[in-house]
Amino acid sequence: MELPAENKRTGLLALAVLGVLLAAVLTVFTVFDGDDGSGDGGESAPAATAGGQNGAGADSGSDTDEPSGGAATPIVALSEVADAHSVMTKYMAGLSTYDHTSRASAWGAPLLLLTTEDTQMKQVTALPSGKEWATCRAGQCSSKATAVVERDAVISDDLVRGSGRTISSLVKVTVTRSVGGEESTESNQWLVTAKDEGGQWLVSGFDVFGLGDVGASDESGE
Repeated sequence: MELPAENKRTGLLALAVLGVLLAAVLTVFTVFDGDDGSGDGGESAPAATAGGQNGAGADSGSDTDEPSGGAATPIVALSEVADAHSVMTKYMAGLSTYDHTSRASAWGAPLLLLTTEDTQMKQVTALPSGKEWATCRAGQCSSKATAVVERDAVISDDLVRGSGRTISSLVKVTVTRSVGGEESTESNQWLVTAKDEGGQWLVSGFDVFGLGDVGASDESGE
């Protein structure tokens, strides 16, 4: 009779131990499950907040710092470069646009307004002369030109000599001429310089840059 009682106590003890172990296991799972969930949620929210704050800080820092210290201040703003280019092209195109009825004073006055109007610019802002003008008048000539800026060569601000801000650009001028009913076209590149005079860009000089494709339309086969 004792054997069954002992076996019963042993069985109950085993069941009790299993129950304790099962409770411990469930407790461990519950604790770890709660930690993982709270860890993920706890980390993700602060990470997003921190990331947002850092991102905002970086953005506002770059917005604030780049103009003052992140990048050098340009010598000439892009809008001013466009103004200088406009003056260059108007002047260079106008210089080669005339006909046999043109009169020096009326023709040259608006062009000189695009220049610094110094002695040099007054000398070069002129109609053809001598034999060339005689041929033009005899053949009832006309000359029309277009000009485009191909690229900027030099943009400077001479602080030492106090000459101010200047832009030198490569300008392509294409001229179509008609003399005695015969047409010819030529293109040349000029290095044109514009100077900032009290906030207004004016042409201060130009030099031939290359021979170009002189007589391209009529002499293209030669």
